[in-house]
Amino acid sequence: MDRTHATDPLRLVSAPCPSASRPSVARPSAPCTRGRGGRLALPPEVIASLGYDAVGIPREHGERIKRSLPRVGCVFADDLRWWWIVPSGSDIGVTWPPSTSYAVDARLGFGDPASADPSWSGPRNGQPLLIHCPDGDSPYTPPIPLYFLACRLAGSPPHWSPDTPGRSSSG
Repeated sequence: MDRTHATDPLRLVSAPCPSASRPSVARPSAPCTRGRGGRLALPPEVIASLGYDAVGIPREHGERIKRSLPRVGCVFADDLRWWWIVPSGSDIGVTWPPSTSYAVDARLGFGDPASADPSWSGPRNGQPLLIHCPDGDSPYTPPIPLYFLACRLAGSPPHWSPDTPGRSSSG
């Protein structure tokens, strides 16, 4: 099981996307984050059949969370946050801790100020870059274990309810 990741994501400023333990695959020379409108772009070999969002967690917790999860999907990083790819709607009915950022459709706003995530402020050393590819073809980190770890590290009690304000299920 080959997990491609870096302990210091800032050293990946011009690195191409790592391959996910597959036979040699032709890779573009540009980073995988060049999505449209500031959206994190997934590697072509992963399939996001459920759509995808991103959960931003402070960088200092990245490695600890990664070691604690039963499965890790695609993870991007910038100088302030690690961005974990989760299925679309992972914000519905839960209250993510204040130290996290939730980016619907994985749109962080680095390419389009109109779609900017509120956490996308302050200095950044470039766009988030892919630092981990999953072993299989699914890009997702399971959101429930990620949620509980984020709550624990933030010192916030988990809170979920079908009535929690969030994204409308109609769109």
